[in-house]
Amino acid sequence: MNAEIATEFDTEGVQKNFMFVNRKAPYGSIYALEALEMVLISAAFEQNAVIAFIDDGVYQIVKGQDTKAAGMKNFSPTFGVIEMEKEDADEDPDIDMVWRIVVERDSMEQRGLTAEDFSIAVEVLDSAELADLMNAQDVVLSA
Repeated sequence: MNAEIATEFDTEGVQKNFMFVNRKAPYGSIYALEALEMVLISAAFEQNAVIAFIDDGVYQIVKGQDTKAAGMKNFSPTFGVIEMEKEDADEDPDIDMVWRIVVERDSMEQRGLTAEDFSIAVEVLDSAELADLMNAQDVVLSA
């Protein structure tokens, strides 16, 4: 490789606060799966993350999804990995990252759902709390 264009990136110790906003229904587009992949990549780099589910995005984490009729692969079990990453970050002092999994209360209630309907443990926040949390992030990605 040409030494003039070679670049070294030293990311050790660099940590940002990311929010991944999931707004779309889980199937019918690529948005939900792409957002999930971004979240998993952030874990590999031990970045702080808030994974937020609003609007139809709350359907991404509803228990008991059956995608056979739609002819699509059910990727919802992968959200269990996010929950495990959060638990690892909470419990292991050697992991320097904070993860939160949140659902907007209005989005959940407008769809007739409760926190017990979700396949992973979530924090339920009202719109103002979610807005404050969003404003506290370095990077907000919405899909």
